[in-house]
Amino acid sequence: MNPDQSTRSIQRRLFILLLRAFATSVLLTLLFVFIVAAIFLAYPSRYNPTNRIPLISRLETYFLIKGGWQGIESLVSADAASDYHQFWQNSLVLDAGGRVVLDQGRADTDRMGSIYTPAKGEFDIPISVGNQQVGSLIVRSSFFPSQGLVALNWLMPVGFLSLIMAIPTILIGLLLMRRFVTPLAEVIAAARNVAAGDLSTRVSVSGPDDLRALSDSFNHMATALELSDRERRDLLADIAHELRTPLTVIRGRLEGVVDGVYPLDEKQIVPALEETYLLERLVEDLRLLTLAETRQLQFEPRDVSLGDLAGHALTLFTAEADEKHISLGLENHAPQAQVHVDPQRTEQVIGNLIGNALRHVPEGGHIWLVVERSEGTASLQVNDDGPGVPAGDVAHLFERFWRGEKSRSRASGGAGLGLAIARQLVEAQGGSIAAKNLPAGGLQVSISFPYINTGSQGH
Repeated sequence: MNPDQSTRSIQRRLFILLLRAFATSVLLTLLFVFIVAAIFLAYPSRYNPTNRIPLISRLETYFLIKGGWQGIESLVSADAASDYHQFWQNSLVLDAGGRVVLDQGRADTDRMGSIYTPAKGEFDIPISVGNQQVGSLIVRSSFFPSQGLVALNWLMPVGFLSLIMAIPTILIGLLLMRRFVTPLAEVIAAARNVAAGDLSTRVSVSGPDDLRALSDSFNHMATALELSDRERRDLLADIAHELRTPLTVIRGRLEGVVDGVYPLDEKQIVPALEETYLLERLVEDLRLLTLAETRQLQFEPRDVSLGDLAGHALTLFTAEADEKHISLGLENHAPQAQVHVDPQRTEQVIGNLIGNALRHVPEGGHIWLVVERSEGTASLQVNDDGPGVPAGDVAHLFERFWRGEKSRSRASGGAGLGLAIARQLVEAQGGSIAAKNLPAGGLQVSISFPYINTGSQGH
């Protein structure tokens, strides 16, 4: 199913869901009205509409005026030519004691004055005046309005109104589908595509503010996932590339010795051993980088002098620098600058920066470290007078396995993990790292940590 078909399918389901919600609401309303009507009709009170047949009102008015039931037959004579006559002929009127005062419109029958008990199929409708029952009207069921019919008469207007409201509801639903359902359906369909592996999927940002924010967040998420997937693929390819060369050298040497091409002596074993050292260092760098990126690396921070760490790190590279005729220097403008860091990890960072500079500074060059303090931070700058890096490559210096010259060998360029490890170790300790080209040529990499105020400091 293509994306358009998937979106339309979701739109249909959401619209049907909207109509189901409306239909459920209407049915629940009708059911509620029916239940209320049934309870109300089943309650024998004077307010029951089935009890309010015309004769009841006439009888209550007569009793209120006359003060009793004497002469009640006069009402029958007055209704002889009206529609009420048939009701009189099929009903009995009882007084408050249940005695017959009017029998089928006559006051001269044998049942007059006797106690009457309603038979099956007859309804006893109370006659009340001033909240006091003064009698009752006995009516046959065939002349009594059906409670179900009354309830149906109540439900019909509600149902008719619901049908009328269905038209604007459908129109509103169509408008909502364009404004709300369509953007939401696009996000759902796009999420399915991303889950299926299509990380290039994006959605158009439209609709209300909340849906626009949702669409925008989805696009940012998809972009981040796509970038992460590309970095993962690149990382695997880079690791495979970095491992291939030393493994090839080791395999070639060992196969040559086994096949008798090379003699089993130190000259053949030493190169293979050096490659194993390289592999070991690469694997350790990858492990360290992974632990640092996942914040699983353990730190033992304490208050130390950033200048002292820089001075000690420089001594470790003196021999290598002398061999290349590169001069090393330290300018400590804040000799008492204290930072709260792990000394071993921070010295490792400084060592990575110095080692990186030594690989790129030509013979006879100069590398100098500068320790400074500014408001709230103490910083260390590792400067060199080498060729620097192209302006467009500065932003990539701290990426894993990145080299400015792809054809450069490990001997001159390393595995491309040193600066990536440095960034992770610095940021994991609450610091920051940055790089820039110096105006006079060369590269400057600086690290900064929150400064610990220990009193008056030199600048």
